[in-house]
Amino acid sequence: MSSGGARRKGIALTDKQRIAWLRLIRSDNVGPSTFRDLINHFGSAEAAIAALPELSRRGGAARAIRVASVEDAERELGLADRLGARLVGIGEDDYPPALRQTDGAPPLLAMKGDFSISQHPSVGIVGSRNASISGAKFAAMMARDCGQAGYVVTSGLARGIDTAAHRASLDTGTIAVLAGGLDQPYPPENIDLLRQITDGSGLAVSEMPLGWEPRARDFPRRNRLIAGISLGVVVVEAADRSGSLITARMAADFGRLVFAVPGSPLDPRCHGTNGLLKQGAIVTTGSADVIEALAPISELDAHGPPVIEEPGDDRPPFSMLPPEQSARTRILDALGPTPVEIDDVIRHTELPASTVYLVLLELDLAGRLHRHPGGLVSLSMID
Repeated sequence: MSSGGARRKGIALTDKQRIAWLRLIRSDNVGPSTFRDLINHFGSAEAAIAALPELSRRGGAARAIRVASVEDAERELGLADRLGARLVGIGEDDYPPALRQTDGAPPLLAMKGDFSISQHPSVGIVGSRNASISGAKFAAMMARDCGQAGYVVTSGLARGIDTAAHRASLDTGTIAVLAGGLDQPYPPENIDLLRQITDGSGLAVSEMPLGWEPRARDFPRRNRLIAGISLGVVVVEAADRSGSLITARMAADFGRLVFAVPGSPLDPRCHGTNGLLKQGAIVTTGSADVIEALAPISELDAHGPPVIEEPGDDRPPFSMLPPEQSARTRILDALGPTPVEIDDVIRHTELPASTVYLVLLELDLAGRLHRHPGGLVSLSMID
């Protein structure tokens, strides 16, 4: 099976760095984009953690920010070890390379199973939980054919189409992306399927903490991972306003190929897929449609330089001197409820980029900044 280009050597976090990364991403108001900016500013997770309280205070936080403790991080790492899982950093060898290139990729992924398949090109197959017999059969056929063509099949372990895709690709390689922690699979009836995946040629992946029970708002985050791991996403059956359509939209945002299987206009389970076709998705009536379209991009080198990499000890410390109040005021005045590009804020205020990024970090950690897809930001209007 091709791995999509020559593999490059990634970073290797030390135990101390992994604990610091875990503490940072589990602290309040620190998402993937904020994590990246903090590392870029301060050079290491340890230095960023030390700066969190002061940055949050300067941003106008109403209360002290919660910083995850060393004990919390060690406890989660211990749970992962007992489960047979690992927390893999974004620049490390086992991190899925296609996901690594996406905006807002998780700094750490909890992973369990055959880690080698994370490096193979992947196709996502998603669809209705209430799948028709023909839809489930088509998904299984697609998964088997794509597996035999060298692709790992990625899906969300849900009922219906997801289940059919996972089962059909157990022998060739499948990745199950969970909405909750790796020890909290959903739905319960797929616990045995998840065990088959992780015990064989498969992998379970989650960005959520061990012990985290999935909630409704966690499933779009799972869908984002499916879209990011895959070079293309096939939607077999999807009703209007379904989670599969969210996955397709995120895949398109990432520049992935989106495939849709046409269905009867009389079947509500096909309304979403037929809508995708109207919006320009690739008409898919057989496995060849997917395999031929993915072939030109499956060999591209997705193993670029790490998005986040802690430098050596020779990096000079980042200055914590606060920006002048006049600069902070200009940035606040430039922001509003409408999402804008950070580069536009820099041009509008005519301030150094480092100053703008630092003030945005302060606002973010204080819970006063919203981050949007595409790197856009807006100011919370609750002030």
